[in-house]
Amino acid sequence: MFEIKLKMKHLFYCLSFLIITISCTTQPKQEEKIMSTPTQVNDFAIVIHGGAGTILKKNMTPEKEKEYIAKLEEAVKLGYTILKEGGTSADAVEKTIQVMEESPLFNAGKGAVFTNEETNELDASFMDGKTLNAGAVAGVKDIKSPIAAARKVMTNSNHVMLSGKGASIFAKKEGLEIVDPSYFFTERRFKSLQRIKDKEKTEQDHDDQKAAFYDADIKNAKFGTVGCVALDKSGTITAGTSTGGMTNKRWGRIGDAPIIGSGTYANNKTCGVSSTGWGEYFIRAQVAHDISAQMEYKNATLKNAADDVIQNKLTKLGGTGGIIAIDKLGNIVYEFNTAGMYRASMDDKGSLDVKIYKD
Repeated sequence: MFEIKLKMKHLFYCLSFLIITISCTTQPKQEEKIMSTPTQVNDFAIVIHGGAGTILKKNMTPEKEKEYIAKLEEAVKLGYTILKEGGTSADAVEKTIQVMEESPLFNAGKGAVFTNEETNELDASFMDGKTLNAGAVAGVKDIKSPIAAARKVMTNSNHVMLSGKGASIFAKKEGLEIVDPSYFFTERRFKSLQRIKDKEKTEQDHDDQKAAFYDADIKNAKFGTVGCVALDKSGTITAGTSTGGMTNKRWGRIGDAPIIGSGTYANNKTCGVSSTGWGEYFIRAQVAHDISAQMEYKNATLKNAADDVIQNKLTKLGGTGGIIAIDKLGNIVYEFNTAGMYRASMDDKGSLDVKIYKD
């Protein structure tokens, strides 16, 4: 009997020691978990880009620099006002991009570059981070606001991407403004195409030399795509991108801008992204979605994910360009591997940031 009591007493002490040990080891982890809970940085925010590339201060006149800064500021402030007054991120993105589409400064809408056939072919995409619904148009020639058309495809159709004539018919049915293709003509962009064609004529008639010239021209180009990402007070992230594509593009070439996951992506669980750069590489790398995926599956921060995708993965592939992004906490990120990127942002405190060059 005495031995039984002794064994029970020993068992009691062992159990007590085990409970205390478990309590001591788990408590700090619980406290650590509480301390590491992320906090909301901005209740709403907006970020825009007007393209990336070989943008150097030495090549920019003071007057032209002021023009770009003024237009970027005008665009981002419009979107900020919409968000501040309780508007949706979708409205903020569409209206903000339209300011840039209507400016000949940027390669989108009115300022679109010319194809080899001396036409303007426009692309755009739009995505809602709450529903993951998305819309896009590609190769359109007469829709005044491609970003508005992309949004209509998202909200008023069963499709994600419409192209060419069909996209124009749909846009007209939806009441969007259709313009004569001459609306997109700008002397500056047309002369740019002629300079490239003149250079091509001086090359010997060998495919490999032409290809080398074409690649070199792209690497030294300015990718004038415009884009916007916004987070509204309800927590919804929206992203949009609009472009005229690549100067001297041939054969109905379409880049990353209208492709969901490459040029545009939004997910309330992670972030929203708009890309600008050498589209073929952004498509291969699925740049916009990869940033979101790293946040979702690797628990990476927006900054770390963007840095890895742009500075590591894209650069190793040989791609150039950049992205703008906002995560669900309101963190704002610009990331690019070129000499410059037209960009601007505003947070919920009204702080304005407008930049052009890398430094």
